[in-house]
Amino acid sequence: MLARNYDLFLDSPVPARLPVRHSAPGWPRCLISGALLLSLLLAAGHALADYPLRFIDSSGREVFVNEKPRRVVSLTPEITEMIVGLGAGDCLMGVTHHDTLPPEYGNRTIVGGFLAPSPSLIASVKPDLVLVPSLHRGILNDCSEKGCAIIELESRSIADLYRNIGFLGSVFDKDAAAAELIDGIRNKLALVCRKVEKIPANRRKRVIRLMGMGEDSPMVPGDDSFQNELIRSAGGIPPRFGKNGQAVFLTMEEWKRFDPEVIYACGGDRKSIDSFLSRPGWNDVRAAREGKIYSFPCNLTCRLSVPAGDFVSWLASTIYDEEFALDRNRVLEEKTIRTHFLELPLGYVKSARVDETTIFDFTNKTLIVDFMGPMRVISTLEGERKGIASVGNHYFPPPCWAIEFRQGFEKWKAHTLKTIGKSASNSCLLFTGANMKNLSVQKARFKDMTVFALVTAGVESNAMRMSVDEGLFYEPGTINIILLTNRKLTPRAMARAIITATEAKTAAMQDLDIRSSFSPVKSQATGTGTDEVLVVEGAGKPLDDTGGHCKLGELVAKAVYDGVKEAVNRQNGITAQRSIFRRLRERNIAVHGIFRERVCKGEESCSAKYLAEFEQILVEPRYAAFMQSALALTDAHEKGLLSGLDVFQSWCRGIAEEIARRKLDSWIEYFNAEETPVVMRMSLNALLNGLVSRER
Repeated sequence: MLARNYDLFLDSPVPARLPVRHSAPGWPRCLISGALLLSLLLAAGHALADYPLRFIDSSGREVFVNEKPRRVVSLTPEITEMIVGLGAGDCLMGVTHHDTLPPEYGNRTIVGGFLAPSPSLIASVKPDLVLVPSLHRGILNDCSEKGCAIIELESRSIADLYRNIGFLGSVFDKDAAAAELIDGIRNKLALVCRKVEKIPANRRKRVIRLMGMGEDSPMVPGDDSFQNELIRSAGGIPPRFGKNGQAVFLTMEEWKRFDPEVIYACGGDRKSIDSFLSRPGWNDVRAAREGKIYSFPCNLTCRLSVPAGDFVSWLASTIYDEEFALDRNRVLEEKTIRTHFLELPLGYVKSARVDETTIFDFTNKTLIVDFMGPMRVISTLEGERKGIASVGNHYFPPPCWAIEFRQGFEKWKAHTLKTIGKSASNSCLLFTGANMKNLSVQKARFKDMTVFALVTAGVESNAMRMSVDEGLFYEPGTINIILLTNRKLTPRAMARAIITATEAKTAAMQDLDIRSSFSPVKSQATGTGTDEVLVVEGAGKPLDDTGGHCKLGELVAKAVYDGVKEAVNRQNGITAQRSIFRRLRERNIAVHGIFRERVCKGEESCSAKYLAEFEQILVEPRYAAFMQSALALTDAHEKGLLSGLDVFQSWCRGIAEEIARRKLDSWIEYFNAEETPVVMRMSLNALLNGLVSRER
């Protein structure tokens, strides 16, 4: 059998931009190379359909895949996203702690972090394929000797992204899914390109991505980085400093000469960025003067993967929010493009569905429940309403957020209602930034009583703890709950259901240990600060109470509790059993700076070595359990429920000496941030003292 040969499109250079005369009708000029590459991928994918596959990977090495892999370890989050996007996630046996998998794939073995995956943990899942970045080029020889295929895949450009999706589609026998993924990305980039072409060249903006901060200067992407290709795809003008590499340092002269009009960073970098931009000289650029400084989720900014089209759309609408909000700059007809029907078996419900609608050129999604006749409802967004024919929950995606902010909520709401064919006079909607594809529909039943809870939720950007965190703005809709029952609720029962639902939502948040976005180290979140509840009057036997002591109240609480947990899992990938690495990140606990400044005196290679060893320690269940216990004790101690830490101090000492493999004569407070709770400091210092004092 002949091997399928991927040299055609994987080992041959693809032009970054083709002459205009080669363009196909209807393709924007800025997307010609991507479209041509797509045609090559599809042609190659359909030309030969059998194993084995012959492939030149990102390192230039020739590799073979003899059969469809069934046990795969992915050490690169962007590759994991591609595998999941292809619908091949069932084969993933091992991932890094940086990965977030959809709930349907359950828990997978965490084999370590990006810096130092554990060869023994990788071997424990008996993989037949390991996908690695260049960082791990030589780390897995042992696995290779045991008959496991090792392939290096990295996406250094959008062309690489298409290539890697195409290859993985063939590896997992998902060619059609790969073509669909590539086409989806290409179409989103093409849409942005068409919108940006309406903006005059002299109004294009200079945009820079900040990667981090050095001691005296910022780090930005090198000229050859995919980061700058994403900026160009979003219609921005990236800098050219004559420096190549993933991240390069800038002088103040270079910074001022470029004079960025828009600055953006990964969400985790924002604090240091704000501090940097408050310094004299560095703040003397247009973006700083006009406040055009933005943060985006790190899983979008730092990777080139399946969501690339979504990120470029979001970035473009942020850069050009004023231009994108103008009617004359829209390029698509505003209409419903597809409908998904839901089963909601209540006698007074005519239909339930999710409509996908194009609004300001981006796909919005609206949950709509139409009634047989007019209903009374209570909404925490609009108060009591009568004569309501439809209720719903409208999702507007990130590319629309800047447009909505510029227009104002009421104008945006009116525009949305008109587009989806509903009237403000007899419709009552909630609005959310949580994707409607992650909607949770929960049913709770006892004898002849039935409750439905329709829940969307997202908790990663604005979760907060009431009574602790400060209220700074008003914005409707993050955890949104619509309640429908087979009873006719009195106004009292409808109002009481809001309290019951809120208590159940908070119980779910606390059982998941969702952290406040504003005080994550010390506070569990009780909600997001923008949550809404809508209760429908319903029809059937009258009922006057939905409190916790009555049966219908119990059903309301159960449906909401289950709905919030499922929706948070779908939207954010958060479960109670998530890794200790993620739980530390949720608290903004980072030790890299401690190693660099307190242990290694600024030496990056030294701090990277210690950070890798720290990750290896926490992969071990014993030490992960120690830190999980410390997190629980921290919350109890901060609430005043725990006093006396002598026993815990002894435990910390024992853990440190166990890691060090010897008795410790001294103890150094490496982690001494005053804002960090004492129990958390004790546990982290135990790990750090043990690690730094370890006998080699």
